[in-house]
Amino acid sequence: MVTSFQMRHKELCALAVDWLRRPASRSGPGCSAAVSESGNYVNREIVDAIGWRAYEPLVGSVLVEVKTSRADFLADRRKKHRSNTGNGIGKYRYFMVPEGLLDADDLPEKWGLLVVNEKGHIRVVAGHVQMRRGDMDVWAHCCNEEAEKALLIQCLSRVGNPQKVQDSIRMERRLNSRLMRENAKLQKEIRSKCA
Repeated sequence: MVTSFQMRHKELCALAVDWLRRPASRSGPGCSAAVSESGNYVNREIVDAIGWRAYEPLVGSVLVEVKTSRADFLADRRKKHRSNTGNGIGKYRYFMVPEGLLDADDLPEKWGLLVVNEKGHIRVVAGHVQMRRGDMDVWAHCCNEEAEKALLIQCLSRVGNPQKVQDSIRMERRLNSRLMRENAKLQKEIRSKCA
């Protein structure tokens, strides 16, 4: 198999984050939060992209491993967290590759496949996002929840003070509500004057 084009790892990671946030109605996992190229101190796994879905159905984490060559894909099997899948991150796991690099037959058990064409369009070849309501979930992995928590905490700490951010959001929402009420009142006054 020969790839018809080459994309850089960083470009594919950015596409993976976009796909993780894509809603289910557009063949995505509908993750509320997603990050790329982050690691954790528990199992030392550095993920290419990961997202978390906090609501039903299919609550949990979705991992995307980006591979730009077949050699890179084959080398992935030798990683510690791959030989003991319960030690790895990601309840649902995918490989993202340029078109022509892999087939679904190449995948390890329970892994999905995302194929990217030269225009950057993503096609889901296999994975949990293709399940229909009521299907048995054959895609879920046991995962290292401690490593995932550590990764989330590290990401959150980079944002700054989470309480300050939350307070700021609340304040902005209250201000927005007040301005909307004032705007509605002014519109009503204008309509009554024009009538």
